[in-house]
Amino acid sequence: MNDFSAPGRTTALDRTTAPDRTTTPAHKTIPRRTPLRTLALAAVLTGMSLSALPPAAVAAPRAPETYALTIRHLDRAGAATDAYRTHVTGVSGPGAAEEVAPHDDSGTVTVRLPKGRYLLDSILSGPEEGSGTDWIVQPRLDLDRDTTVTVDARTTAPVDVRPQDQDARFVSGLGFVEVTHGGTTRSANVMAGPGLRVAHLGPDAEPGSVKEWFDTYWAGRGNDYALGYTFTSSRALTGLVRHPSAAALATVEIRRAAPAGETGAGFVSVQPGAGPTVGMVQPLRPLGTATVLVTPERGLWNVEYEAPAAPGAKPNRYAANGFAVRAGATTTHTFDNAVFGPALDTAPGAHPAGVRDGAALSLDVPLLADGEGHAPSAPRFCAATTLHRDGVLIGTRRGEPGRGTFTTTPGAASYRLTATATRGDGASPGGRVTAAWTFTSAATARPTALPLSTVRFTPALALDGTAPAGAVVRVPVTVQGAAAGSGVRSLTVSVSTDDGATWTRVPVADGRAVYRDPAAGRSVSLRAELTDTKGNTLTQTLTDAYRTR
Repeated sequence: MNDFSAPGRTTALDRTTAPDRTTTPAHKTIPRRTPLRTLALAAVLTGMSLSALPPAAVAAPRAPETYALTIRHLDRAGAATDAYRTHVTGVSGPGAAEEVAPHDDSGTVTVRLPKGRYLLDSILSGPEEGSGTDWIVQPRLDLDRDTTVTVDARTTAPVDVRPQDQDARFVSGLGFVEVTHGGTTRSANVMAGPGLRVAHLGPDAEPGSVKEWFDTYWAGRGNDYALGYTFTSSRALTGLVRHPSAAALATVEIRRAAPAGETGAGFVSVQPGAGPTVGMVQPLRPLGTATVLVTPERGLWNVEYEAPAAPGAKPNRYAANGFAVRAGATTTHTFDNAVFGPALDTAPGAHPAGVRDGAALSLDVPLLADGEGHAPSAPRFCAATTLHRDGVLIGTRRGEPGRGTFTTTPGAASYRLTATATRGDGASPGGRVTAAWTFTSAATARPTALPLSTVRFTPALALDGTAPAGAVVRVPVTVQGAAAGSGVRSLTVSVSTDDGATWTRVPVADGRAVYRDPAAGRSVSLRAELTDTKGNTLTQTLTDAYRTR
């Protein structure tokens, strides 16, 4: 048998989106079958015990109605071939839970299946390595009688999706199809090289019930390319040709900072935000920039950055997910740069930063988000979170920065919640972040958001986390959380240039703090003191937020 996997870096995907399924290492999906049981309804309604019924009262399980499905496989020369991999997946009807991968070396195989709607897809390979792959999809196979299907590679047409950059090298590609019928969705995929050919087989399905996309990834000398296209129809694709110009593509720049002078290669990946795909991963050196040109037609895009990690240590990852792109425009994402500090998820429906549920009070605030607000997955830190009720210590939690759950008493009281984190492992400490909130709270009948706010400082910094010495700066100040928008009663900003020993209040105008950076080699610390319109407060201190050069 030939190898059907694509060259380059690829990731195998499950072939179905059906629930309650188990995927084997060979990527065959095996449904968990539940035996049919017959219940004597009359006995239940009359309160009789089933064990007391005479044998004739218990109906024997009725065998499902099955039909023979015969599948013939022909190569590009029209000859029978054994170089195929065919899947038949139930979509609806009595056969909805079925999935089989029949094979016979003769090229013709027969399987009996229950009546129902099925998705059939078949991958055929050429007789020699690199001679091409054919993917034939029948999104609508209604099995209601003995049926013969011919999978014929001569019906396929090329998938030719590539940039106009003649120096670009193919890395990987994926084709994916989803079929929906009767409220159930099933899927299939193919990973293949640049010689892929595809075809639709059989009758049309219902309008809009077939969704298909193709993603290809290319490495160029100056830019890389992630080209994806999505289609919704009643048919699978027969061929696809796209050669987008650079002007038709959007540019995504990924910048890697190194504010602590770290070395070693990190990794960055770019992929569409919707649906399974293989993505594109490439190394990124400190203070480096990766540039990827992507297709706006594929929708929203995701970027992930993985920082270098010591042997045996868990790598720290940042992600920017679901951002829009536009042809001719550049979107830039910088990872792991100062100023590090608290950041809240402001997306609609996001989980609150703090929650009161009955007598339990929980905090979940990323204290060490980077300068663009990307929350780290595994930062190095020393952290503690404490809760006081009416001035009395309830407890201290040590663990992840900005996280902790406490049990308090039901009555209304004044609370002070303090979270602290120091970047680094203690041996080589970095900046210190402290956020202290005060608010009034009482027991709740259901989970209720706490009135917490944070302040973001976003000065313009180089990738090494520094700013020019002696320059007058106007640093954007953004309020997140309960006080965002019109919820601020008062907000003051102070600056320290001696690691927090002394502080100087600075003016804030039009959402920007204005001050002069100190001489070269000094650190700048920032403090915000906020009171919202309901009297809740925040005191947030970022010690050694950035340095001057």
